[in-house]
Amino acid sequence: MITLINKIGKITVYVENQEQAKDFWVNKLGFVLKLEQPMGPDFFWIEVGPSEDEFTKLVLYSKTAMEQHDPSKVSHPTVLFSTTDIDAAYEKMKQNDVKVGEMLRMPFGTMFSFYDQDGNEYLLREDK
Repeated sequence: MITLINKIGKITVYVENQEQAKDFWVNKLGFVLKLEQPMGPDFFWIEVGPSEDEFTKLVLYSKTAMEQHDPSKVSHPTVLFSTTDIDAAYEKMKQNDVKVGEMLRMPFGTMFSFYDQDGNEYLLREDK
C-alpha cells in the first residue's frame, strides 16, 4: 500500500499576540525558534519546535489575521505532545509558571493538560 502522508509537518495555533506566544513556547517550554518572517506590516510567520532536529513544528499564527481571512478557522486544535519523563515535565512547567491541570494516571497512559498564554489547552503524555 502506498503511504500518502508520512509525517505531521506543522500544526497551526491561532494566538492573540504572536510575541507573547513565542515567549511562552521558547522561554517557558524550551522550544526553539525555527522560522520567523514578516507577513505584511503587522503579522509574522512564526514556527517553533521542541528541538532543532524535530520535523514537526507549531505555527504561531495571528488570530486577528485569520479572523479577517476566514473566521471559521480559528477554533483551537487538540494537540497532544509526548515526553519520556512526565513527572519532571510537570514540575518544570509549574516552576516556569505554566498553568497545568491534574496529573492523570490512567491504564492507557499518564498525562496532564497545560495551557498557553491565551488559555488554549494542550495535553502532554508520557511515551517511554
